[in-house]
Amino acid sequence: MSTTRDTTRDDTPDGAAPTGGRHPRVCSIARTLEVVGEKWSLLVLRELFLGVGRFDRIAANTGAPRDVLSARLKSLAAAGVLERVPYSEHPPRHEYVLTGAGRELRPVILSLMHWGDRHLAGDDGPPVVLTHRCGNDFEPELVCAACHEPIGASVSGGLRRLRPDPA
Repeated sequence: MSTTRDTTRDDTPDGAAPTGGRHPRVCSIARTLEVVGEKWSLLVLRELFLGVGRFDRIAANTGAPRDVLSARLKSLAAAGVLERVPYSEHPPRHEYVLTGAGRELRPVILSLMHWGDRHLAGDDGPPVVLTHRCGNDFEPELVCAACHEPIGASVSGGLRRLRPDPA
C-alpha cells in the first residue's frame, strides 16, 4: 500500500514543486484532468451538450485540427465519457454521444461557462445567456445534496476532509 504526503503547504522558498522524494497528492481532480483537462476535450464536451455529435460539425464549431480532434474523441471514448454510434449504414457514418459518465460533466461545463461569463466576457457581455425553465437567467450553484446548503467560494466553502492525507 502506497502513501502520499500532503503537499498543499508551500514550504519551498520560491513556490517551486517540492523535491526530495516527496510525491504529488493522489487526487480525483488530477485524475479527471487526465481525461478532460485539455482545451479540445472540453470543447468537444461543449458541442456534445449542445447536441452536435458529428465529426465535421464538431471540427467546424471547435476549430480543432482534425488529427487532434480524432485523438481527443478516441481518448474520451476510451475513458467512457462518450461513445461512437452509427447513424448511417450506407455509407457507414458515426456520431458521438455522451455516456452517463459524460453527462455527469454537465455541471462542470456550465460552471466553467459561468466563470468565463463573469470574468472574461468583456464589454460585450457573454456570447450566450442560458435561461432556466423557471424564466430566470441560469446561474449554477453547488449545494450539499443532503441539506441543500450552498458550497461557497471561500477556501473551505463549508467542506472538511473525512480522510486527510497521511503526513
